Amino acid sequence: MGNQHSKWKNLAVPVISVLAGLLLGAIIMLVSGYNPVEGYGAMLKGAFGRTYNMGEVLRLATPLILTGLGFSVANTAGFFNIGLAGQALCGWIGAIWIAMTFPDLPRIVLVPLAIIVGALAGAIWAGIAGYLRAQFGTSEVIVTIMLNYTILYISNHLVRNVFTDSADATPKISENASLRMQFLSDMSGGSRLNGGIFLAVLMIILVWILMKRTTTGFELRAVGMNPFASEYAGMSAKRNIVLAMVISGALAGMGGVVEGLGTFENLYILDAAPQIGFDGMAVSLLGGGNPIGILLSAILFGILKIGGLKMPSVGIPNEIVDIVVASIIFFVGISFAIRFIMDKLSVKKGEA
Repeated sequence: MGNQHSKWKNLAVPVISVLAGLLLGAIIMLVSGYNPVEGYGAMLKGAFGRTYNMGEVLRLATPLILTGLGFSVANTAGFFNIGLAGQALCGWIGAIWIAMTFPDLPRIVLVPLAIIVGALAGAIWAGIAGYLRAQFGTSEVIVTIMLNYTILYISNHLVRNVFTDSADATPKISENASLRMQFLSDMSGGSRLNGGIFLAVLMIILVWILMKRTTTGFELRAVGMNPFASEYAGMSAKRNIVLAMVISGALAGMGGVVEGLGTFENLYILDAAPQIGFDGMAVSLLGGGNPIGILLSAILFGILKIGGLKMPSVGIPNEIVDIVVASIIFFVGISFAIRFIMDKLSVKKGEA
């Protein structure tokens, strides 16, 4: 009975967080002189009004699923991988490099090769922080933040001075390297929805199997709960620290691959590390680290972001969407307070 109650509570917390975030967004609209009914109506129309819009929702959700899964693996092992954005950019660079180097390889060879190289690039970049944490006890938060900036400037240098001759973007990749699929585009009204969605679904299944059904997953969870007890039980905390970060980085790298080969089909000068890294953290937290929860959270973020583009049509600034998203993240961040209130209400109900 207690276990079932805990499951219901785990489900209720993100739902309450979303509703509270939407309510706060509505209050802010009212205070600012906007009509929240019109605002949210425009958002829903922007997300579901056309087949194209629905395709774009799924397109945006795809890399968020991958970066969200990456954060979940590291977080389960007890690490806060804030470097997902940099690791995704590594994957993006690696995939575009392969696509530009071997443009004439058969698609059945080139696409998997680019995905593997992108995942490896993200894994290596995250592995740096994992190794430093395991060997010297350095903070993975500080190291990964520094690595985010490092890879951002490396990326811009590569675009301007290696991949091109002082251009702001690389040429479009060959069709053999693209994740775009004509049938997906036709189904979604010409949107940029691409084969990355299948990669994301595959990773949801594999991560669930890894974390719930394998010895490696058990060790990662054990290290996250108590590294000292894990060492006493014969598990290598250092090895699992590096492994968790490597897997996390590989998944984030795949998110960057999807952006590079599917959404944009090139690499360009960036002002900041890809937003999919930071949004992926929020997606994972809202989804409670559960692969299915991450899938649903990523779709919700897609609805908010794509639907929000329609809000200016009724006079509401698009920034309101960012406020709503931030509000949801805020309520997820204080989930302990929501749980505390729910426990108090349960006690009162039991006494009654």
